[in-house]
Parts: sequence; C-alpha cells; structure tokens
Amino acid sequence: MSFGDVTPAGPLFLGLDLSTQSLKGILIAEDSSVVTEHSVQFDKDLPRFGTTNGAISGPAEGEVTSPVEMWLEAIDLLMERMKAAGIDLSGVCAISGSGQQHGSVFWSKDAESLLSSMDPSQSMTSQLSPKAFSIQRSPIWQDSSTTKECRELEEAIGGPQALADLTGSRAYERFTGNQILRIRRLFPEAYAATSRISLVSSFIPSVFLGAIAPIEVSDASGMNLMDVLTCKWDDKLLEICGGPELRVKLGPEPAPGGSILGKIGGWWVKRWGFNPECIIAPFTGDNPATVVALSTPGDAILSLGTSTTLLLSIPPSDTPPARFTTSHLLSHPTTPGAQIAMLCYKNGALAREQVRDQYVGKDWGKYNECVESTQPGSGGIMGLYFPLPEIIPPGVQGDFFFRLPTSPSSPPSPLSPSSIPKELHPRLILESQFLSIKSRISAILPPHSPPLHRLVLTGGGSANQTIRQLAAEVFGMNVYVPESKEAAAIGGGVLGRFAWWRRERQGEGTFEEMVAGMVEGVRKVAEPKGDGSVYEGLVEGYRKCEEMVVRACDA
Repeated sequence: MSFGDVTPAGPLFLGLDLSTQSLKGILIAEDSSVVTEHSVQFDKDLPRFGTTNGAISGPAEGEVTSPVEMWLEAIDLLMERMKAAGIDLSGVCAISGSGQQHGSVFWSKDAESLLSSMDPSQSMTSQLSPKAFSIQRSPIWQDSSTTKECRELEEAIGGPQALADLTGSRAYERFTGNQILRIRRLFPEAYAATSRISLVSSFIPSVFLGAIAPIEVSDASGMNLMDVLTCKWDDKLLEICGGPELRVKLGPEPAPGGSILGKIGGWWVKRWGFNPECIIAPFTGDNPATVVALSTPGDAILSLGTSTTLLLSIPPSDTPPARFTTSHLLSHPTTPGAQIAMLCYKNGALAREQVRDQYVGKDWGKYNECVESTQPGSGGIMGLYFPLPEIIPPGVQGDFFFRLPTSPSSPPSPLSPSSIPKELHPRLILESQFLSIKSRISAILPPHSPPLHRLVLTGGGSANQTIRQLAAEVFGMNVYVPESKEAAAIGGGVLGRFAWWRRERQGEGTFEEMVAGMVEGVRKVAEPKGDGSVYEGLVEGYRKCEEMVVRACDA
C-alpha cells in the first residue's frame, strides 16, 4: 500500500518488522505519520521455501524453524516493491525495526567478509546464502524442543524463581539460551563453525550495516542469558548454555535503543539508492516495538488475540518490580533502568470463542447482547475458563464456577455449570480474564507509582465495541485502539527516528521528550461509566477463586 506517488520532503524513517509470517516495511515522516506501507507474505510470495504460516515443523518433535534464506529473499523483494512504487529511498535518514522475538541466526566464519564485500550488481540472497550461515534454518519462537535444556538450566541456576529473578523469566523452550544449549549438544560441528549468533532483530541490521550487529537490550531479555537489571550478559548463564566461547559468539554487551550502530553499507547505496549518511539503529523485539509505537508513560497495552498479553512499561525505580515465574520482565528499549512487564495467557480468543460457540450459537451479535443485558459483576458469580493448560496460573485446565460470599472472611462457594444461566457466560469469561490481569497490575508496578490512565487494545478482540467498553469498566481506564495494524513496524520507524533525533542533539534528550510532538497512533473508543467500585471490589474475590482452581488442579 502506498500513500501517493511522490515521497514527501523532510526526513524519513524506515521501520521494518520481520514477523513469523511476513516482512513489513513502513516509511514514516518526522511526526510519525505513515507515508507508505509494503509487505512480503512468506507463504504466498515465496512459496518455494515450503513454509506453513512462515514456519517449518520437524523433523525432531517440537522443532519449528524458518529458512534464513527466505528472510534474505524477502528483504530483497521488499526493496524491489518499494522502488517500483516510486519511493525515493535517498530521503531515509535512519532505519530500525523489530523481529519476531526468540528466533536466532547462526553465522558462519565467512559471514563478516561476505557481508562487507557484497556486489551491488547481485542480489543479497545470492551472495549470502548459504555460505554466510552455519545453520540454514533458524529456530523460532514456536519451537518447543528444548524442555530438557530448560530444566537443566533452571536446576543449574537454583530453580525457576532464581532464573526469573536474574533474567526476568523462568526457562522457556523458545528462549535463545536453551536453543543454543540444544544445538551445542546435538550439532557440535555446526556450533563450532558458528562465529556469531544473532537474534532475528539483530540479524536484520547486520545486513544493512554489512557487519554483524550487536543484540539489542530489550530483545536480549528474551534469551535467559542477560541480567535484566544490569543489562549485561551473565557469565554463569553463558557457561551453562554455550561454554566459554559463547561470549565471543554473542558479541558485545547488549545495545540500548537510541544508539547508532553505524551508517548503511555501500551495497544499499549503490543498489537501492539509499543516502550513504543513513544511520542504522538497533532493532528490537516485536513486543517492545509495539510498546514504543503505541504507549506513553501511564499506558498499558492489552493484546486480545489468540492469546492474551499485557505489556506494561515500568518506570525506573530503586525497588525492583515484583516478578512471577509465569510472566516476563524485559529491559525497556529506550529508557535506561526501566522495564516492560509481560503477562501472557494461552487462553485468550480461543476461550472466548468456545464460550460463544457453546452458549450463543457462534453469533458475536448475540454474544454482545448477553454481555450488555447482564449486570456488572454478574451478581456475585465468577467463571474461570481454561480450555487449554494455562500459563497464568500455570497448568490449570477446565471450567470453574463460584459464588462470591457476602463476608470477606468466607471462601467462595463452588457452583455447578448447570446452575449458571447461559446468557451469563459471555460476561463471565470477559470479567474473569480482565480481573486476572487487574489483580496482578498492582503487584507489578513499584510502590507509589502513578496510576495508569490509558489502556490500548490490540488483536482481534479489540475490534469488538462491547469488549472495549467492558475493558474500560473493569480496568477503570479510557480505552484506545491503534490507527494501524502494523504497530511493530511503526515502532521500528520511531526507534530509528529516536537515534537520529538524539544525534542531532549531541546525544541529549529522552524518548518521552521526542514523542511529545509526534502524531499519536491511537484513538479513544471507550471510557468508564460510573465509579468503578464494582470491579475494584471483585479483585480479591477473583484471587480467592483462582487459588481454589489452582488447588483443585494440583490435587
């Protein structure tokens, strides 16, 4: 999609997002308004790689990878499409972006020389693949083949909570440290032939620089290899996962957002017409990039997609934020000392859709009518729905119903499913999903933090006005939705602008100062009605119900 044939005057910033299924490129102006959008869909546009939704499963159980060559070819194709649309790339002052989190790229010992000596008369793909890579298919976030390595890492460091306290997360199969440990064990020759290891987010700036880029600080938080408070590689974790050579393979300490990695490589100038002064800034993960694009201090982002994910920026504080072994804590991509808390729920849209299908005949209109015709708080009834084993709280599965007591000292009373009016279920599941998040927000924020004032909804559920309104009521916040569906790519453009903006000010200025004059990429769609006391009063009741569910599932 292009917004006119003439590239506007003034500085432009290119944001890229290499996600699981596609590569998106968005050009933004200095005020962050979108100039043009282009994309490459892997399955559709590059079918020769044989991917399904951008990935390849197997051959080992739980193994999921993507071909690195496919990503290179997608970058070549995206450039072709931008030039064909009449985009003058010489006006791009800075490039940054995001990559799917947890994917890793293994460079060969020839990689640096190949990157630095590309011939502008030939495509990037033909010059780098396969010789620049020691492993041709990259493990991605969907990979679950490293359970053994996860348990080994947790045991070596003192347990899941000890690892979470150090890195921000317990061991997860998709995290890069565990993937490295598996590759080192099963494919020692390939590991020995690896000169450097990148994340997807540092792989992309590497090809723009013509040299392997450092890993960015926020995306490094998803590796189980970095101390999340100091933002430095942890020697013990490096030794466990990759041996004494892993520090060299990872490269320098993680790079903060707003820094400059270097100028664009000559291949890009000669082949595509980029300005040789165009700067390359660190790329981050897709979730941190979304935070950069959509939120300011005092905002929370709630994704209502297949899963449900809360992203919450935590300001710098002398008191470390509370951590859970079932959520993630990431270093912030632009604000030193700050973090991003993530709460991830497996049962998001799946659970909502199952309730819809079971009780209102697959009809979203009837679903919304049920929500709107029932009273806030559901008359003291609480319903918790977990079709799949949940992440928060861990491992619970099934449907559970309770009546809340009138006395705070009494426990909730279990109810049979048959006693629940069917028209109440659509409201029950929304209330319990939102209350689970609301009950945890206060534990995440440092003491004396100012209250949150905006909730930004993304994902498929964010299009439903009834869900928007209920979210405003439960959380007691105004609700906003993004203007664009490509928040991660826009966030990349904003990160590029941040590096350029700071350079223009000799390295001075904060991200918050920069975005103060930019166009907001969100619009308000709902606001709370009433004083919100109903849902404030239900938080403790929800906690008690959840505790009873956990005990029942552990029994």
